[in-house]
Amino acid sequence: MHLAIQSPVNVICMKWGDKYGPEYVNRLYRQVSRWLRLPHRFVCLTDKVDGLLDGIETLPIPDLGIEGRLGNTTWRKLGVFSNRLGNLEGPALFLDLDIVVCSDLTRFFAYQPDHICIIHNWISPHKTLLRPRPEIGNSSVFRFPANECSYIVEHFQAEKEQALQQWWPPQTYLTERIRDRMAYWPDSWVRSFKFHCRRGFPLNLVLPPRTPERVGEPSIVAFHGLPHPHQALQGYEGKRPHHFTRPASWIGEHWAD
Repeated sequence: MHLAIQSPVNVICMKWGDKYGPEYVNRLYRQVSRWLRLPHRFVCLTDKVDGLLDGIETLPIPDLGIEGRLGNTTWRKLGVFSNRLGNLEGPALFLDLDIVVCSDLTRFFAYQPDHICIIHNWISPHKTLLRPRPEIGNSSVFRFPANECSYIVEHFQAEKEQALQQWWPPQTYLTERIRDRMAYWPDSWVRSFKFHCRRGFPLNLVLPPRTPERVGEPSIVAFHGLPHPHQALQGYEGKRPHHFTRPASWIGEHWAD
């Protein structure tokens, strides 16, 4: 694959609070280093830089002025679209910390280069029996031009109170603001652990989750909601029988140094 990219591309993640420790950032950094065949910068927007590996650049999380409990939710992701991301320029691939990278990431920079690319959000299969899959993005993996999308933040600031009341989860608001420039990644590139790897009830009680090779050989497996990757690695009980997950040992293989 040949890409006409002269400067390093960017990979951005975000960590705040104590939900994920620095080990999650470090694992993601190692995985990106292993699977991205382009010169790149790895940048973590964070409020805590302790414990991060050398090679990980850090920037403060742009302040959107969201007060109260919503200020510590995924509304903070909108900050990546501000024009205050240091000297970053060019394409930037945002990755959630709770993903597992399984194969080449290079294609994420070649696909639809003039669009803001995002996952077509997954929903439970039974919810699509009588209606199509909603046209909503999932912000676990998206690509945008760094420091060139401040209009998204400006829109949000102009309608912040209304947006915070009307839109949840925040990725639904993001989808609405980028819709005219939005393109979905091919479905096979990013798979959901919950919907594609974990087996349906009652098979989930006796069989381990499917490996990435068995669900279309994606580049990324996303762990939206529960279980988190470290829980799925060990096995996850959950609150209901269909949430039960036998240990997914393949996660440890992708996390290995």
